[in-house]
Amino acid sequence: MKETMGNPLYLKSLNHISLVCKSVEESMDFYQNVLGFVPVRRPGSFDFDGAWLFGYGIGIHLLQSDKPEDMPKKKKINPKDNHISFQCESMGAVEKKLKEMGLDYVRAMVEEGGIHVDQLFFHDPDGFMIEICNCDSLPVVPLAGEMARSCSLQMLQCQMQQVVQQ
Repeated sequence: MKETMGNPLYLKSLNHISLVCKSVEESMDFYQNVLGFVPVRRPGSFDFDGAWLFGYGIGIHLLQSDKPEDMPKKKKINPKDNHISFQCESMGAVEKKLKEMGLDYVRAMVEEGGIHVDQLFFHDPDGFMIEICNCDSLPVVPLAGEMARSCSLQMLQCQMQQVVQQ
């Protein structure tokens, strides 16, 4: 593998995020039925409650809190707070579904160079924020040294093939 200054640890991809939950069952229901993740096998050697889910190329590891009663209550939805973001095919369909499910959300919009990106922010059962966006049209422009890139999966796959071929 070719060593580069931009990847000193030879990273390949995002593997998973871990989230501490008041109730693993309630969070599993949310990540399965709202976001479409599927449960996957978790190593049996763990001596604590949790669950693993997978979707869209990443894993979500749910960890049961030792003191669920001490976890903070949901906060106001703030797009500037910690969150994980997912691209979608139709913002209208997402917003309609969130309304049908009775989930509170906040709309936002980013504009850069005439490109508009719509965003919807909402919380999981433990107050961790989720963003859904149509950001595949927004180019990812390195600050120095490389060409502009798109957030789209097709562009990412093309770029990864170019890296492998080098």
